[in-house]
Amino acid sequence: MIEDLIYVLSRYHMWLWQGFLLTLQLLLVSIIFGTLLAIPLAIGRVSKSIWIQAVPFGFIYLFRGTPLIAQLFLAYYGLGQVISEIDGIRESWMWAYLRDPYWYCLFTFVLNTAAYVAEIMRGGIQNVPNGEVEAARACGMSQPIIYRRIIFPRMWQIIWPAYTNDVIFTLKATSLASTVTLMELTGAARKIVARTALPYEAFISAGVIYLIIVYVLTFGFKGVEKYLRRNETRETSKKSVVPDGIPG
Repeated sequence: MIEDLIYVLSRYHMWLWQGFLLTLQLLLVSIIFGTLLAIPLAIGRVSKSIWIQAVPFGFIYLFRGTPLIAQLFLAYYGLGQVISEIDGIRESWMWAYLRDPYWYCLFTFVLNTAAYVAEIMRGGIQNVPNGEVEAARACGMSQPIIYRRIIFPRMWQIIWPAYTNDVIFTLKATSLASTVTLMELTGAARKIVARTALPYEAFISAGVIYLIIVYVLTFGFKGVEKYLRRNETRETSKKSVVPDGIPG
């Protein structure tokens, strides 16, 4: 088995490398654009107007309540089929992009990520201490400034562990892209299996790469979490200091 593993890594390392780069690309684009889309959705979810809440609630319920692979198939086979039947689309310059499964995967991953992150943000916004918000209002801050200076910074402190888990979930979800012929890391492993008939060695190689990515992400996100909670650490340190002359 060791010899077969070395053979796979030496012979097909470029396939794994290309799959690794595509996996990272899918992850980064999904997280960045999904998070940006989640912000207005989360703000709408905490609105006092039921009509404003309705649209983000329906969006989040739809994408959290259906399997990701079903969303991916509907985007690629369903939406892609509808687009291909539009008059003149196959002859236009857009067809070079619209027939590529990459864009349908990105579209699905971004919307799915936005739904999950929006719900995480909604919980974070609702858990921001009300006293801090009221104090900001008493100082004459407008609602946009309150969100920018009070609510969002505190929200990120609250939701960061859950947000980290969602990023890792998105990383693993990118493996479904191989079901629509996109050769990311899992797709590269399946391609190696088809060529060599060595499933254990191929998927062990891919699995180790996934573990390395998760370790790096976890380490990096823990560093960011420490930075976000630096003020809490300072406050704790101040409280633990006993002034001179006062018995502990």
